[in-house]
Amino acid sequence: MELKRVVVTGLGALTPIGNNIEEYWDALVAGKSGGAPITYFDTEKFKTKFACELKNFDPLDFFDRKEVRRLDRFAQYAIVASDEAIKDSGINLDTVDKYRVGVIWGAGIGGLETFQNEVINFATGDGTPRFNPFFIPKMIADIAPGNISIRHGFMGANYTTVSACASAANAMIDALNNIRLGHSDIIVSGGSEAAVTMAGMGGFNAMHALSTQNDNPETASRPFDATRDGFVLGEGSGALILEEYEHAKARGAKIYAEVLGGGLSSDAYHMTAPHPEGNGVVAVMENCLRNAEMKPEDVDAINTHGTSTPLGDVAELKAISKVFGEHAKTININSTKSMTGHLLGAAGAIEAISAILSMKHGIVPPTINHEHKDENIDPELNLTLNKAQKRDVKVVMSNTFGFGGHNACVLFKKYDE
Repeated sequence: MELKRVVVTGLGALTPIGNNIEEYWDALVAGKSGGAPITYFDTEKFKTKFACELKNFDPLDFFDRKEVRRLDRFAQYAIVASDEAIKDSGINLDTVDKYRVGVIWGAGIGGLETFQNEVINFATGDGTPRFNPFFIPKMIADIAPGNISIRHGFMGANYTTVSACASAANAMIDALNNIRLGHSDIIVSGGSEAAVTMAGMGGFNAMHALSTQNDNPETASRPFDATRDGFVLGEGSGALILEEYEHAKARGAKIYAEVLGGGLSSDAYHMTAPHPEGNGVVAVMENCLRNAEMKPEDVDAINTHGTSTPLGDVAELKAISKVFGEHAKTININSTKSMTGHLLGAAGAIEAISAILSMKHGIVPPTINHEHKDENIDPELNLTLNKAQKRDVKVVMSNTFGFGGHNACVLFKKYDE
């Protein structure tokens, strides 16, 4: 059976540094940081008092009050980003075969704020189980694609992938394979997360995962820097329209890139720590290259997982050197988490969007906030430090890894007919 070609025909983003694709890309190229003091709750007793929250986002600009009450923030973000991507794709919703349009979404946690608030209300009450009737449908991780499909009438495949911070990349790989095998013409894919909550910050602080540089929130996310001390939590959503090539061509769609392949692996090592030699990361990148039928020397740029953790950053770069050998020194390697923070289940989506736009514009966004060299990192690697670099990017890789040892890697190619 000959596999179908799959292309990207629409993009949408809602991020801590931009509330749409244009704003997001401009901020990436400019090296803008999304780190700032938390505004959602009182952080006086929290170890970490900052995050990468959305800026100037009002749900009432997109939903009526009744809808807002029925949607957790992670679902709101998913709908807003997917609406932008669908509009950008130029899909005619009146004529498209909606039985062949699906939604495969990613979320690492889902409606954490809803769960937190409902449990607090119960715990501070008199023991009577007074729960909001929307508690469960607001909270469950699969409700985001459910709401997207209801909004547009899409009746194809519909589900959520949950693999912690690899969730959105897993969703894109599932979408790729669904279309490749001829099951769908179009899949709305991506991911969303809204974990900047008391439970989210408290939980990640308890496991010593977050940066505690409270005096410098804008520079706290500093991948590959010797003084990095943990990731900065972010929130938001990214959406991509994946479409069968002939279907896209027949309707005259704008094509951003071709999705060449995806790879998966497991570290099988530790619940939260990466294998120190990056064995699982080596496997996932090799699996991705094999799936895409590409050679290591074909890759021009890599958007790394690069969370700004002491162990993770080193392990990933070691793995890149193992997979790409001497060619690794010619690749533009970057971490856009230095600007957006870590969007958990949405990270793979917004980072894939950055990778795709780097091909479109011939610019690789920087890894900002780098001041101190880490002696454990090969100084010959081009980490695209502090300033965007112009480059003709023809093939780009995007890495995402999740707690539990889940690894996902997606490879994109600049579109040519």
